[in-house]
Amino acid sequence: MEGLNMKKVNGWMMTMATVLLMACSSGNDWFDDYEQAMMPGDTSGGMMPGGDQTAAGGTALTGDLSSFDVAIDKTALSETGISVSSDDEDCVENFTPSTTIKIAYNGSSASVSGTADGVTVTTNGAHVTVQSTVKDMAYEVSGTTTDGSLKIYSEKKFMLTLNGVNITNPTGAAINSQCKKRNYVVLADGTENTLTDGSSYTTVEGEDMKATLFSEGQLLFSGSGSLTVNANCKNGICSDDYIVFRPGNNVYVKAAKSNCVKSNDGIWVRGGVINLETAGTASKGMNTDGYVQIDGGRVTAITTGGGEYDDEDQDVNGAAGVKCDSIFVMNGGELLLKSTGAGGKGISTDQNLTINGGTIKVITTGKKYIYGSLDTSPKGIKSDTNLTINGGEVMVRCLGGEGSEGIESKATLSINSGSVAVYTYDDPINAKSALNVSGGYVYTYATNNDGIDSNGSIHISGGVVIACGTTQPEAGFDCDQNTFTITGGTLIGIGGTTSTPSSSTTKQATAVVGVSSLTSGQYLTLASSDGTNIFAFQLPRSYQQATLLVSSPSMKTGSSYTFSSGASVSDTSSAFYGYISNAKTSGGSTIATFTQSSTVTTSNFNGGMGGNPGGPGGRPF
Repeated sequence: MEGLNMKKVNGWMMTMATVLLMACSSGNDWFDDYEQAMMPGDTSGGMMPGGDQTAAGGTALTGDLSSFDVAIDKTALSETGISVSSDDEDCVENFTPSTTIKIAYNGSSASVSGTADGVTVTTNGAHVTVQSTVKDMAYEVSGTTTDGSLKIYSEKKFMLTLNGVNITNPTGAAINSQCKKRNYVVLADGTENTLTDGSSYTTVEGEDMKATLFSEGQLLFSGSGSLTVNANCKNGICSDDYIVFRPGNNVYVKAAKSNCVKSNDGIWVRGGVINLETAGTASKGMNTDGYVQIDGGRVTAITTGGGEYDDEDQDVNGAAGVKCDSIFVMNGGELLLKSTGAGGKGISTDQNLTINGGTIKVITTGKKYIYGSLDTSPKGIKSDTNLTINGGEVMVRCLGGEGSEGIESKATLSINSGSVAVYTYDDPINAKSALNVSGGYVYTYATNNDGIDSNGSIHISGGVVIACGTTQPEAGFDCDQNTFTITGGTLIGIGGTTSTPSSSTTKQATAVVGVSSLTSGQYLTLASSDGTNIFAFQLPRSYQQATLLVSSPSMKTGSSYTFSSGASVSDTSSAFYGYISNAKTSGGSTIATFTQSSTVTTSNFNGGMGGNPGGPGGRPF
């Protein structure tokens, strides 16, 4: 992967080894009564499957779905460098400059040292223009100006080292490269660099100037220095090609009106610390007409702008932490996103979205943005096509009211491994065509809708899936009258009702049981007639009436089972969001008994979901 040309990424088919287990607790009443969480490698008392859990009433731990936050963090990471192949032209290590010209800014003037045939450098006060027709050139800038700039015309790729420079241009971009080739931007180790544009631009006819740091060609960052970009008029960093960040980079972009990082062809984060803040209406932390790939580092994006109506598209759109018109792929690192404006989103992609590893945490707090008859809703992670989770940790919290959904695919949503935890007002997980779960750990909690909603089929063949919906007519699992198939895995669905698994396709024992009441904070347990406990699950909310859907490889046709509540749990070795397999329990009161007379058994239940999109009382996709 390291040596691939970035322009070819849109055609990549990526697979990676997956990462299992992690997440955090959630709930509505549960957040008041009991909070728990788990994170890989957490030594603060958090829990993971196979770890320990504090007793009921335990403390809220780092990563808790109800309280985790996303904030700008410029702390450097301890990163290993990337493997650089000799044919990787995106790496400055494979560029050897023949001549370096140094430019030093000093207030209202700039001095230039060094010359090269085919290179002309002119100055107008502290505004510097470079004209070059030769290859293998390097430029190094330093010093400070409050009325200056750097503009580069070059027919060949070049290296630009920021060596402790602070440039403010009141009338345009601080750095404007009109070179359509590779621009190697080196943040000199140990330096602090700042670029600031003006509140308005004086442009040249026939030339683009779209950002505080703008390039017609690729922007390829390296080095372990820091770069602060203050964007007052347009984008912060923009390439009309693609952008690459690498381990060691420490970049902070604050945009007042537009996107923080914008590209035409793609954005590739191979590492580094990237902090992005934008207040612009419908602006994005990262925005590209191409792909986004994140392999490492830590990206934090905070958007506060509301939605807007686009006259050209005659549609509405909102802000987003990451927006790409092509594919999104996450292989490693951290992606931390928060959107507080109306219609704001965490990740929004027009094509396939794939998570193979790493950590993604998303918060949205804004309400739906409405313009006339048009609207756009806040979403945590949204794909207009297929969405696939193959590993890593995903945590989403969206509490802005109607339409605030956690993870949404407008085609097929697949979870094959990893950990997914979602806490939302509306549907935590929503798929248009199909939802497939073959592995991993999934926890969903909705304050006002279904726990898991598919407008097509649901097929669960493995993993642990816990879906907590609200009271009737909402459900734990809802797929309307479409096929619901269970062939493996452990399922717990709690809501006012549920879709009923298809008896013709379901191969694993599954029970749907109606119960009169459940109490927040108490353990719900399921045991076989011989006393073997199948699971315990600490209830996230109270229900006056509830429908339980349970399925487990431990359940067998012909056996009898008992649901109890209020038991004490002593063995929490497999705890996950209040779910404990094979738990050691004592006490508790029986609330329901049933015999697994067939593969799909119902008890005290009048029938499955059906009817309008989203189920009875549900919402159209």
